Amino acid sequence: QVQLVESGGGLVQAGGSLRLSCAASGSIFSINAMEWYRQAPGKQRELVAAITSGGSTNYADSVKGRFTISRDNSKNTVYLQMNSLKPEDTAVYYCRANTKTSYGSMLSWGQGTQVTVSS
Repeated sequence: QVQLVESGGGLVQAGGSLRLSCAASGSIFSINAMEWYRQAPGKQRELVAAITSGGSTNYADSVKGRFTISRDNSKNTVYLQMNSLKPEDTAVYYCRANTKTSYGSMLSWGQGTQVTVSS
């Protein structure tokens, strides 16, 4: 099994910054794409940012220029640096990882971390 544990969420004023972390553990041979999603109340979960094992990144238009995704492959950890936060960024943020394990390929989700941006 693969476990993903997120941390770094919290309450911040508009214009502020937060850094989310997501650490993967378990019987992992390798990790391919790692992604951050978010889900606001009453809305569908949406992709925020993604990063491949080689470091290529992709962002939702709503966060381009404000958020930066990165990863430390030696620690099986993905980060999301969020700057210039807006109230509309308020959501539960989830990480997802596509891993190769002894059981084959797996898509795993973290438990989520709350980000609240006050105006």
